[in-house]
Amino acid sequence: MQKTELHPLTSSTQTRQLAAIMFADMTGYTAMMQDDEKKAKTLRDRQRQTLESLIPGHQGKIIQYFGDGTLSIFDSAINAVKSAIAIQLELQKEPKVSLRIGIHSGDVVYDHQGVYGDCVNLASRIEALSAPGAVLISDKVFDEIKNQREISTQLLGKFNLKNVKRQVEVYAISNEGLVIPSAAQTGAKAGNEKTIAVLPFVNMSADPENEYFSDGISEEILNALTRVEGLQVTARTSSFSFKGKNEDIRQIGAKLGVSTILEGSVRRAGKRIRITAQLVNTADGYHIFSEVYDSDLEDIFQVQDEISLKILNRLKENFAETKLSTPIIKAPTENLDAYNFYLKGRYHWNKSNPEDTAKAIKNFEEAIRIDPHFALPYCALSYCYSSMGSAGLIPPTEAYPKAKDYTLKAIELDPNHAESHLSLATIKFYHNWDFEGAEASLNKALSLSLNSSLINQVHGWFLIAKGDFNKAIEKMEQASVLDPLSLPIISNLADAYAFAGRFPEALEQYDKAIEMDPLFRRAFEGKGMLYIASGEYDKAIENLEKYHQLIGHPLKGLSSLGHAYAAAGKKEKALQCLEKLKQREESEPDKLLHMDYAFLYAGLKDNDKAFYYLNKTYEHRMGIACLGMIFCIRYPMLNELRSDERFRELTTKMNIN
Repeated sequence: MQKTELHPLTSSTQTRQLAAIMFADMTGYTAMMQDDEKKAKTLRDRQRQTLESLIPGHQGKIIQYFGDGTLSIFDSAINAVKSAIAIQLELQKEPKVSLRIGIHSGDVVYDHQGVYGDCVNLASRIEALSAPGAVLISDKVFDEIKNQREISTQLLGKFNLKNVKRQVEVYAISNEGLVIPSAAQTGAKAGNEKTIAVLPFVNMSADPENEYFSDGISEEILNALTRVEGLQVTARTSSFSFKGKNEDIRQIGAKLGVSTILEGSVRRAGKRIRITAQLVNTADGYHIFSEVYDSDLEDIFQVQDEISLKILNRLKENFAETKLSTPIIKAPTENLDAYNFYLKGRYHWNKSNPEDTAKAIKNFEEAIRIDPHFALPYCALSYCYSSMGSAGLIPPTEAYPKAKDYTLKAIELDPNHAESHLSLATIKFYHNWDFEGAEASLNKALSLSLNSSLINQVHGWFLIAKGDFNKAIEKMEQASVLDPLSLPIISNLADAYAFAGRFPEALEQYDKAIEMDPLFRRAFEGKGMLYIASGEYDKAIENLEKYHQLIGHPLKGLSSLGHAYAAAGKKEKALQCLEKLKQREESEPDKLLHMDYAFLYAGLKDNDKAFYYLNKTYEHRMGIACLGMIFCIRYPMLNELRSDERFRELTTKMNIN
């Protein structure tokens, strides 16, 4: 790029010039302002001082401040990139400031009010793709800096950016000390072209009871597509959240971050079915294809496969031809009655409450009675029993062995059923603390091209257990990309940030969940734990009291609150929480509350009792308690336990270093 000197402009001056535009935006600022205004302003001032110090030295000029961000202009792309590198490296020092930077170059109109043009819009879109600590650049900027030995880059891919007519290749500056955004992060924000959501097909049958069938067909196609390498499929939780809602496809696409949506309907009459399916482009709302399938019920698997293959053929430029020649959906059973009971079981299982889980178990058992060689209901039963065991609805010592037997039977019947290997991985991890075995089962599921939100969550928690927090964050981010409207997944991502000590990003995710649902208590608990870790006990108490209030039971949700009271020096209130915990134990003798006691006693600094109950938790192998123990072992809030010899003894038993 030809160097252009930047001159001060009078109110009447307007000029057109070639320039490099840099957008810089501080992440988490709004949430921080609501939570700690003084800290937010301190970090914002540090950001501005850094930019004002470093940008002029690279022949740049700050044109505009907007809240927590800035727009700057440079005489060359090289100077803009060098300035951005210097800014990010400086802001990595304490107190750290989480800043995203995006750069593009081109023709701009420049006057006393600012800069304008497509170049400015594109730079803004690239900044929105970025991540804290990262510098992203357009392909045009890359062409101008690629021969600079002191600047390293990494291609992130081609993206369809809002209000930009062409696909843009985006690169990350990969110099030491800079963050390179994961594919999950950029994919979520860009809505890349290899993405799809399957909305629940509408039940058009005369009998409303057939809703389980229309839901099941949608879910079967969705699950099949998750195993297609290179395709990103939105999880059921998010895609089915639009059930019964008459929302514009373009808006749904924006909320889910997908480029295409499959919708349709199912009409069932006796042994005849009619399925309509439409694949829609979310950018403009136009149909890519619309088909009607009339067939006998016996051909249901063939119809599902036809629909799936048609989707891939319409997106075939993104997939290897060999992938399209093999059926995606194979008939899992030849008995339609067994398949019917399986779909009914899935329908009840997805309601996620104890009553419907019990109904699901009966339906899965009936499917197995009709066809003992049908693998899918065995796998589904495994998940049912694991869930009930982790929730304490069945003693874990009874639930997990049952779950393991069922999933092993599923694998025996179908060694290539990825979800069964994932189920086995969760049992080995959550119940047995068999990390080597869990990793082997995870890798098997991954080798079968499974890319679901669930496998990414399990993988993320597994990596947290191993202490590999950065890779865990990548997995949780991918889970969030695949299931963007799932509040539990948003909280899991926040947890991963917190484990890594990235508290501002954790806080941002918890607040995002609360914004989506002000009554989502898990996020208040997470914020409370985070504030305990950072020593901000008043804020911890405020959030944990809210958490306790939302539970709506005088004896529940008190262990973390009691810990916060104790840490804040309010011992009397902490002991009141302890007394209520004992009352709950008396009123619910079947509930295992060892983890609650351990956490509360740790706050009271009674390490003897804390370790007594931690070992009790270990003995019972309770799934949620397992996560609680990892929480204790990995999370910075309980650092004082690490110096105790009993901590090393416990982690050795758990096979955690």
